[in-house]
Amino acid sequence: MDVIVLQSGSNGNCFFVASGGTQIVIDAGISGRCAESRLGDHGYEIRESAALLITHDHRDHAQNLGIFHRKFKLPVYITERTLLQVRRWSNLGQLGEGIRHFAAGDAWQIGNMTVSTIPTPHDGVDGVAYIIDDGQRRVGILTDLGHEFDGLRDVLRSLDAVVIESNYDEQMLEHGPYDAGLKKRIRGPGGHLSNREAAELLRDTRVRMKWACLCHLSEENNRPDIAIETSRQAVGEEFALYVAHRDRATDVMRL
Repeated sequence: MDVIVLQSGSNGNCFFVASGGTQIVIDAGISGRCAESRLGDHGYEIRESAALLITHDHRDHAQNLGIFHRKFKLPVYITERTLLQVRRWSNLGQLGEGIRHFAAGDAWQIGNMTVSTIPTPHDGVDGVAYIIDDGQRRVGILTDLGHEFDGLRDVLRSLDAVVIESNYDEQMLEHGPYDAGLKKRIRGPGGHLSNREAAELLRDTRVRMKWACLCHLSEENNRPDIAIETSRQAVGEEFALYVAHRDRATDVMRL
């Protein structure tokens, strides 16, 4: 199983998973040109993907879903409420027949992959996280979680690898430029996980994990070295840690 984070941050998110001839894209927060080029750099053709999965309605995850759908001919898996919300702020136009609705908590088969969803308390209208299982390995794409919720640790313990948000350093946020309302939203139950919260989750649940990739780092309230070091202190030196970038793709992370 190959996992690539094509970009992650408030300026756009896009994830890629491939296994056994099946490949899927998760979120369309970057341009189609960037997604195509960055995947091509790793030897993958985005048009050969079997599906586009959308986590939630925020622009940095869904703003180019119409382009991915029409340009690359990707079926789109999205909850009905999420699609309705995206239509409120975007010019999606006609999406054709390739829209597949599901309810948070559903699971289904795409090629050799089983895709499972879990609802998240992030402040989108109907957000989900995704678990991808190819029969031998399980990877989680767990971003924009809001806060640690019931069942999250059980999910993490079942994974062989995870892409998990590590959005902000608590001290940088506290003393940074954001106003009090935005700071409260980020720290609140519908916001994001901090470096410390992500690190503690990894420390307590990495029973079968081979690696973790920290994603959705804030530009203003975090730095890659701080996020990595916070998790490193929790998980030790032997555990493989990666960090996703705000302006380019990661290397292939393999299981």
